[in-house]
Amino acid sequence: MKFNTRELATLAVFGVLWGIVEISLGTALKSLRVPLSGAILGAIGLGIALIGRLFVPRRGSTLFIGVIACLLKLFSLGGVVIGPMIGILSEAIIAELALSLSGKPRRLAFMFAGGLGVAWCFAQPFVTNPLLFGRSLMTTWVTMLEQGGRLLGLGSEAALLIVLSMLAIHLALGILVGWFAWDVGGQLQTRMGKSPANVIRT
Repeated sequence: MKFNTRELATLAVFGVLWGIVEISLGTALKSLRVPLSGAILGAIGLGIALIGRLFVPRRGSTLFIGVIACLLKLFSLGGVVIGPMIGILSEAIIAELALSLSGKPRRLAFMFAGGLGVAWCFAQPFVTNPLLFGRSLMTTWVTMLEQGGRLLGLGSEAALLIVLSMLAIHLALGILVGWFAWDVGGQLQTRMGKSPANVIRT
């Protein structure tokens, strides 16, 4: 998909915003070991990308924003960045696929894209840990149960409840982000005197 110069500049702005969030807030959340930091970062990043999709409602725009953010993540100070980079790119791809399948941008598509994108944050360790960091699936599973159990106040014996609850939290967070991104993006366009085009306001 080819974009004109103005569209490229607009997408670059949103990509840089997502990248800055990952570099600054991401480092702070990881340092403080804030629970669900990956989901929080993913939700904020996807929110930015979804708003960008409203400004450039064309296929490929969400992925382009994610690629810019992914490249900027290389400039993060300290720590391994390959995992977060894969996360950013994967979230952008998932959101792009969800939005592209829906045709013209609409609220439900944004909620769907946000939900799936943030849900990937929950699933990613089961893919990247064995392939990139040499951690077994069992180790990843146990770590997830321990972290989820602490967050929810449940013991490891409630494994199924922990998994379902954590997945539900990620999905709900992403859906909410999609909902608010739709409204925030529309308000920004109105304040900038830009008439939303090629969107279905539902």
